[in-house]
Amino acid sequence: MWCGEGEREPRRIALPLPDPDVPAAFDFRDRCRRIGWAAGLPGLALIFAASAFWVTPRLETRLAREADAVARSVAEPGAEPWLRVTAEGRDLVVTGEAPDAGTRDAAHDRLARLDGVRRLVGPVGVVELAAPFVWVATRTQDGVDLTGSRPAEIGAGALAERLTPALEPGTALRDRTRAALGAPPDFSAAATYALARLRALAPGGRVMLEDLRLSVSGEAASVADEEALRAALAAPPVGYTLGQVEIAPAAVADFRFVVTRPPGGGLDLSGYVVSEAARTAIREQAAQISETGRIEDRTRTARGLPSEIDPAAMARFALQLAGLMQEGSVTVADSAISLNGIALDAQAIPEIEALIGDAIPAGLKRGGITLGTRPLSPYRVGLRREADAVTLTGHLPDVATREALLGALRPRLFRERLVDRTRLGQGAPDTLARALTAVAAPLALLVRGEVRIADRTVILSGESLYPQTARRIREDLPAALPEGWRAEIAVTVPGEIPARTPDSCAQALDSSLKGPGPVFAPGSATLKPAFYPGLDALAGLARTCPSLRLTVTGHADPAGGAPAPRPAVDAAVESTASLEAGKPQGARPADAKPASKPPVKAATKKAEPAKPDPAKTDPAKPESAKAEPAPDLPQQRALVVAEYLLQAGLRPEQVAVAPPGTARPADQGVGLTPVARP
Repeated sequence: MWCGEGEREPRRIALPLPDPDVPAAFDFRDRCRRIGWAAGLPGLALIFAASAFWVTPRLETRLAREADAVARSVAEPGAEPWLRVTAEGRDLVVTGEAPDAGTRDAAHDRLARLDGVRRLVGPVGVVELAAPFVWVATRTQDGVDLTGSRPAEIGAGALAERLTPALEPGTALRDRTRAALGAPPDFSAAATYALARLRALAPGGRVMLEDLRLSVSGEAASVADEEALRAALAAPPVGYTLGQVEIAPAAVADFRFVVTRPPGGGLDLSGYVVSEAARTAIREQAAQISETGRIEDRTRTARGLPSEIDPAAMARFALQLAGLMQEGSVTVADSAISLNGIALDAQAIPEIEALIGDAIPAGLKRGGITLGTRPLSPYRVGLRREADAVTLTGHLPDVATREALLGALRPRLFRERLVDRTRLGQGAPDTLARALTAVAAPLALLVRGEVRIADRTVILSGESLYPQTARRIREDLPAALPEGWRAEIAVTVPGEIPARTPDSCAQALDSSLKGPGPVFAPGSATLKPAFYPGLDALAGLARTCPSLRLTVTGHADPAGGAPAPRPAVDAAVESTASLEAGKPQGARPADAKPASKPPVKAATKKAEPAKPDPAKTDPAKPESAKAEPAPDLPQQRALVVAEYLLQAGLRPEQVAVAPPGTARPADQGVGLTPVARP
């Protein structure tokens, strides 16, 4: 019997229990039936495998190709298709934003009628107006996610190509935005700028464009990244403004804060602060402690200060200790505060010890303290007048000098408070009391002002309501000071150009004199119109810097050049300064033309030989021995530049010409060298 005979048996509802009397043939038939079902399974598996590895990929490829053709056909000619289709077996996954509902429905209908499609998986949206137009980029662990809206006129692929250069190499860009109308102008440039800023943030940071406003939030990836990010945000894209900027500082393992007192009375800040607001508050407190008002801030924002330490209290305490030092540093590191340097005076050391013992902020502990003492040098006293108070700082030699100063100030003050923060210290000039009495009167005449005394130098600055008062102070104070004292006065009145301090003059002069000076044509000593802006700017600076002194040195011609005829000295200057003698200084009309012969010729006077007087001529000496030699070409060039500066407003004592025979190389041009004050 063969196994197939079992299939000819009639269908049974239930099988009877085995009977030992039933022939063995029936058992064999049942076993063959069960084996037949199992024998068909491998064939069925082969059919499914062939479908998965052969039929399905070919079907997906065909559907994807035909769907892509539909997507391109419904797009505008030359534009990126708005419809994006992916085949998954017999299903089509569709995304995108149609220009309108009719176009979307027509595309759906065409896709549904493709041969072999089972269903469409959406959604496909319709482009609408976005108000406000919001675009967001968020940094993740493995890439950047884009959400919100993108301009409908820019396809997703085209926008990704424009944004990719702003990403770090290898960063994945996942665009989940929706096309919308209402995008701000220059959106691509603004989005590229914003995406580049995202590189400075740790995962979780984000940038957002909301119409014409850029917002940034997140934690800085590092201290350097935060500095670079804040510097970049100072120049947002043209037409855009900054919205919320919430940048959390990066964490550092070694958080430290250092206040350094260099020689000269200023303050240097370095290390870390917890926020920009904390930095602003620290600078204000440091300005009150600095004797000169100079603050050098090199701090950087970071996290890492132990939570049990109050950052504001820590900074105030460190600055308070620094105020009791002449030189040295106060350092907060590893929850300990250390001091190293020279104490302000002899009584400062016990004051510092008392502060650290009784007033140290919670969370801080005592570190190393190495302090010494030395005589005060320079010996400083400060008087600052503000709207409601006059504050005295620095040192005084004894109580009698303090009482004399207070007695000179009190009768001259009506509503202002007198705040005395001076300390007693040795080393004062023997005529300090007389100098303090002399400066009390002019300080009381100012609306606001300050007197800084360092040894025997008095620096008075401030504002007066009346020009006559300012002029009287400039004239009377130097005469009222004791012999051997020197005064520097910078008192302004409303509407008057303020005089610069010597330090600011030096800085401005260094900046204006960078690069080569004016370069004359070979063989020529005639000013070019291109020289005027630089020389006029220098003259304007000289009017606000009474201490400025310049030496002018001409340049020679290039070596190997053909000799040119010596120019006539009386035609050496082409200048517009003489045309503007009756106009306000510092401004030149845009249409001013150089005059061929200015009426004043300082260079001519210096260059022409003196005419001999027949009545005084010594017959024993030849006439040629009495005539001055004509200036050489470099000196002629220096003379015409000096003459122009004099006509533009410099005083005669502010400019001098280098002696004959002095010349600079041709490529360096005319030299304008500042002369140090004696």
